[in-house]
Amino acid sequence: MIKKWIILGILAGMGLIFFDLFSAFRGNETLGKTADYYARHGAEEVGASNIVTAIVVTYRGFDTLGEVTILFLTAAIISFVLKIRQEDILPNRPIRITSELLDSASQVIVPVIFMVGIYIFVNGHLTPGGGFPGGAVIASGVLLMILSNPNFSVSHKVIAWVESISGVGFVLLGVMGILFAGGFLDNRVLGLGDFGKLFSAGIIPFIYSFIGLKVGAELSNILGAISHAQNEKN
Repeated sequence: MIKKWIILGILAGMGLIFFDLFSAFRGNETLGKTADYYARHGAEEVGASNIVTAIVVTYRGFDTLGEVTILFLTAAIISFVLKIRQEDILPNRPIRITSELLDSASQVIVPVIFMVGIYIFVNGHLTPGGGFPGGAVIASGVLLMILSNPNFSVSHKVIAWVESISGVGFVLLGVMGILFAGGFLDNRVLGLGDFGKLFSAGIIPFIYSFIGLKVGAELSNILGAISHAQNEKN
């Protein structure tokens, strides 16, 4: 009985906290101090026509670095958990046969998917998109390759190289902001350029390119680990 009252008390306390937060929320009516600053000065200071880019990649660049790190750790943990031991491999496992339509279509669609993914993160400072959605699109192309070809395996060496180069490049760009501009990931290292043009917003296109490649590689690594584990267990 006491346990139930304790649980009810905790739930009631949490309810009061959330009620106070919701009742005091005015974000749908007016911008807060920080959001108002981003909206007023983001385009001028960062040079990106996509205000989300200005916030995510520059003002809150450390958050983005943390998100990429979490994704890397997730991919590493999944690969470790799904690691197949040599004694677990079953000989003469049946090979899944895919349709000719899927196989032929994937050869045409996969390059287009990769091009769209690259376009999304290269133009992230101009249009909605960026490194994370662009990388996810690239990973969807890898998924289609896995579905269309049962014997396809993701090269872990290539993935490791792409992840390493992208991660180091991302951090180096951040350090360049400290050395040659106003702070970590300050995009004014190369100058802001012409607003609304492809080569604008300083080094943001390069930052998003590294993020997109790293996210795509990490998600592809997860898909490859899952596919390898399923193929060997079946």
